[in-house]
Amino acid sequence: MNPTADAPLNVLFLCTGNSARSILAEAMANHAPIAGGKFRAYSAGSHPKGDVDPLAIEVLQRSRISTDGLRSKSWSEFAGADAPKMDFVFTVCDQAAMEPCPVWAGQPLIARWGVPDPSAVATSEQDRRRAFLDAALVLRRRIELFASLPLEKLSRLALQARLDDIGQASSAAESKAASS
Repeated sequence: MNPTADAPLNVLFLCTGNSARSILAEAMANHAPIAGGKFRAYSAGSHPKGDVDPLAIEVLQRSRISTDGLRSKSWSEFAGADAPKMDFVFTVCDQAAMEPCPVWAGQPLIARWGVPDPSAVATSEQDRRRAFLDAALVLRRRIELFASLPLEKLSRLALQARLDDIGQASSAAESKAASS
């Protein structure tokens, strides 16, 4: 794997509904100031809702991240022979992590970066907005850490461990903060 401006690495973010977390991650990983142009990111869901949550769009637009072309789609779009070959696949919700995933061509590295579902928050509009901002901050930090890895210098096994660590370290910190 050798990311260059001419050949970014393909990254797929998976979730169940593909309306919030995976959409946020796709947009952020495609945003050069966050990921340095290293990636061509996509998102998909095992059971796509068909619409992108308006709060996901709002959070991205407030961060001046492009929302052009974002749409809720099935992961089957990325499992076919004519789909882009993925270098990395990340599940960003617990449900998709437990579902049987398609077989991805090219043996991409796969990691679980679970994030609480902001669209499941139903207490108030203010709580929903806070949940979307929190999810976006967690995903942004993980993508920044991912983009900072010396991908060309790490063995496949070392890279897999670093990707797993990115998801686990953030999850541990989130759990600790939630219990405080």
